[in-house]
Amino acid sequence: MRVLAIDHGTVRMGIAMSDEFKMIAQPLEFIPAEPFSGFLDRLRELLREYEVELILLGMPRNMDGSYGEASLKVREFEAVLKNSITVPMKTWDERLTSVQANRALSEGRAKKKKKRQNVDAIAAAILLQSYLDSLA
Repeated sequence: MRVLAIDHGTVRMGIAMSDEFKMIAQPLEFIPAEPFSGFLDRLRELLREYEVELILLGMPRNMDGSYGEASLKVREFEAVLKNSITVPMKTWDERLTSVQANRALSEGRAKKKKKRQNVDAIAAAILLQSYLDSLA
């Protein structure tokens, strides 16, 4: 069984997946956020295909640890998902994951268009790896 991480966005949702031993996270893909029904259909496919036991949602927090407006959007997203999907969910602090993802892509000299497309999935993988490391 695996853990799937979602880096929530208004345009794209970054998706990352753990290995079966829950040791290594890897970016999987991004799914367009709209139409939401299309996002849900693809998410359900991934949940079945990879036998996911937990969905990890990135929870945006301010640097001082407080919650801002972006976290409210994730809470709303979480509530809608809970009504649509039976897989358990957990939120996880995602501070600086996008910064780290952008840095990794810049260091790898990714082309601008590819960078924009991959940053969400890489941010989800960074988020997921943080969670997996906490389990060890």
